Amino acid sequence: MSTAAFTYRKLFTIVEETALEGGRDVDPIARVAIVGAVFDNPWKGQGFVQDLLPGINSIASDLGALLAPRVIEALGAPLEAYGKAAIVGLNGEIEHGSGIIHNLRFGDHFRNAANATTLLPAVEKRGPAGVAFDIPLKHYTDMRIRSHHQSVEARVADAPHADEILVALAGAAQGRPQQRLAALGED
Repeated sequence: MSTAAFTYRKLFTIVEETALEGGRDVDPIARVAIVGAVFDNPWKGQGFVQDLLPGINSIASDLGALLAPRVIEALGAPLEAYGKAAIVGLNGEIEHGSGIIHNLRFGDHFRNAANATTLLPAVEKRGPAGVAFDIPLKHYTDMRIRSHHQSVEARVADAPHADEILVALAGAAQGRPQQRLAALGED
């Protein structure tokens, strides 16, 4: 499938709701949404590429514009925590995924959609199709708010292929269910 300048093999959305935690009801129910895309690695078959910027520029903004509003929509509630992930297929380099997600062309789409002011926490790794990955989440305006330090696990059964990259954004409508740690510096 293609958007204006970006082609992807697969687009996925996962919505997780936690209604019980620690044997107690979670009220309101905790919601986390993950939206991602799987696409050809722009450097596949090229060996070591010194200057990644042309490939980054060809993908990052269109990818961020595609994923960010979908996370907000899937979450169905105001976003309070967020994060991102890049999983590179076995023929690629971790730096390929890092280059795509660690720049303002990509991340500002999510920050703007969420009215966020902090850096997006991230995970990058290389792995085979179906590899599980954890997306770290932090509060969207204050990284010191410990109640929102959490992670969400995801996997896509057939992705990434060896010459693909999987990029995902995640958002939560709240901090950890049943969180009860003292505020940072008060323990």
